[in-house]
Amino acid sequence: MAGPTSRVGAECLKIKMSDIPKMCPFMKRFAEQNGGIQNVAVEKIATLSNQCPVVKNSSITLDAEGPVTREDDNKTFPQMSKSKCPFSQHMEQQFKQFQDKFGTPVSPKACMVRHAHEVTYGRKFMENIKKLQDEGRYRSFANLQRQVGNFPNASFRPPAELQDVMAPDGEPIPVRIFCSNDYLGMGQNPKVLEASHNALKTSGSGAGGTRNISGTTVFHVDLETELAQLHQKEKSLVCSSGFVANEAALSVVGQLLPGCIIYSDEDNHASMIAGIRHSKCTKKIFKHNNMEDLERLLKEAPFSTPKMIVFESVYSMTGKIAPMADIVYLSRRYNALTFVDEVHAVGMYGEHGAGVAERDGVMHEIDIISGTLGKAFGVFGGYVAASQNFIDCVRSFASGFIFTTAIPPVVAAGALASVRHLRWSQEERTVQHLRAKQLKEMAIAAGLPYLVNPSHIVPMFVGDATKCKELTDRLLYKHRIYLQPINFPTVPVGTERIRITPGPLHSEKDLENLIDALKIEWELLNLPRLGDIPAAMAA
Repeated sequence: MAGPTSRVGAECLKIKMSDIPKMCPFMKRFAEQNGGIQNVAVEKIATLSNQCPVVKNSSITLDAEGPVTREDDNKTFPQMSKSKCPFSQHMEQQFKQFQDKFGTPVSPKACMVRHAHEVTYGRKFMENIKKLQDEGRYRSFANLQRQVGNFPNASFRPPAELQDVMAPDGEPIPVRIFCSNDYLGMGQNPKVLEASHNALKTSGSGAGGTRNISGTTVFHVDLETELAQLHQKEKSLVCSSGFVANEAALSVVGQLLPGCIIYSDEDNHASMIAGIRHSKCTKKIFKHNNMEDLERLLKEAPFSTPKMIVFESVYSMTGKIAPMADIVYLSRRYNALTFVDEVHAVGMYGEHGAGVAERDGVMHEIDIISGTLGKAFGVFGGYVAASQNFIDCVRSFASGFIFTTAIPPVVAAGALASVRHLRWSQEERTVQHLRAKQLKEMAIAAGLPYLVNPSHIVPMFVGDATKCKELTDRLLYKHRIYLQPINFPTVPVGTERIRITPGPLHSEKDLENLIDALKIEWELLNLPRLGDIPAAMAA
């Protein structure tokens, strides 16, 4: 519990580090020798008190190490003349003021430790954020409210500093969203909403626990059965997100297959990288979608060595699609398991929306498939589909799955309705792919630097983090179009871009308006044109 000393320590933070050299001749000389007080570690400043000609002869040693004891609290600040140490005189006056205010003895050491704590940690946090801001990579959340039955329309509430200019009446601003991962608008589908409402009425809002402790409901069981059937696998396991599904499933590979080598595409998602790292398996990185490089690496290991090829079907930042059949061929030739992340493909490709593996006719040859319920299915959560034994191992050994609350029944019910609908409806997929094709053609005709790809994603190259943010700000504030800048670490520095995801609920007129706005801002910001895309990105 916070006591008087902690309150006084907080008050002492009003003394800025930059003020110390102004008050203390000793520290002024030291700061000058080190190029400024900002370059001196706070722990060193505290230790220097022992060298101070005034403090070292007093009964107190000010240091930033060790806890503040009751004995420290009983010490008083040494009496010093202003001529000897103006800083100490200033601090003595403040201590007396604080003592009168709180009615308790003031500890100089407590104040120093508290100040050191704030400068050591608070300053570091601030410096990291400022670095992001200076590099144009600081991410701001857009306060959006989607409108049921009216997507991709949404309401945007500007930040407080822009409220008076953009929305003086306090009302939200209407915008159109062009970067949603709800690719097919299933988050608005009446069947999904009805299923969610019914589950909410019958089962309440939360799961009530982990899957092992009261968190498994009929909605979870039915959803996992449906997903297993969708991917033609024995079992599936629903997780709290696509990230967790990848990390959890891959993290157990080293435990299940000692000596396993994992072959990972260089453009794999952060969740897969985290899972591979946690698996503690030997890792080999192959060039993106490069089968010659993958085969070269596979050849290096004995046939009997356990192996797993880990890749994505659709790479979300480029829109490129993996050569699925070629990877399956190499996996069989060199005795390797296959793990494919279909997160950006489920619901979007294949006769039943099972993904690129279904579209390419190799789904039955893929060993492990991960997917999400939060993109084309329009709800929330992730999953893994594979053999019964592998799924049972993930369920039994993966900490990321075991020690987290299950997704709510209302979410599972909505996801189940979405999966069932998209297994048999082609309408949403057909219109979405048409809109993507139309937008790509418009972008090329306008000379905009669209990164050519065969998927439903339309990325456009900007190449500068600051300009990328300025572009999306202009689109939002001037044209009421919401897009998000894509910067490092999502993409490498120098490859910054916008990522457009047209959907079946966008009209052709919406696309024309978007292109018109992009042309205006592209010209004003002097951004790269179609012929300026770096060769490595255009390949």
